[in-house]
This record gives sequence, structure tokens and C-alpha cells, in this order.
Amino acid sequence: MKRLTLLILAAAVLASDAHARSKSDEAACAEVKEEIREIEAKMRAGYTRAQGEKYEARLRKLKSKRSKLCR
Repeated sequence: MKRLTLLILAAAVLASDAHARSKSDEAACAEVKEEIREIEAKMRAGYTRAQGEKYEARLRKLKSKRSKLCR
């Protein structure tokens, strides 16, 4: 009986931990998407060659991060 109780408690703890992680992942995902939108808006407004290179490099990193976080 104790073993069953421990298993149930462990499952509850793991489930709540996974839920908390998914909430933080959702927040991080939303943050990355917002950064991407901001950079794309800046790019639509016009930019120099040097700025464009920086924007493109930052977008590559953010899009890679988005693919890992946002599922």
C-alpha cells in the first residue's frame, strides 16, 4: 500500500513539474516570436547593409531557438 501511495505521489509531482515547464516554455516561445516580429518590422522599415546582416543573423538564431521551444 505504501508503495502504491509513493508511486501516486511521484506521478503527481512529475506531472506538476512537466506542467510548470510547459508554461515556462510557452512564455519563452511567445517571447522569441515577439522578438522575431520586432526584427521583421524593423526590416520592413528599411535598413543599411550592416544592419541587414545583423538582423539576418539574429533572425537565424531566433528561428532556431523557436523551432526548439515552440511545439
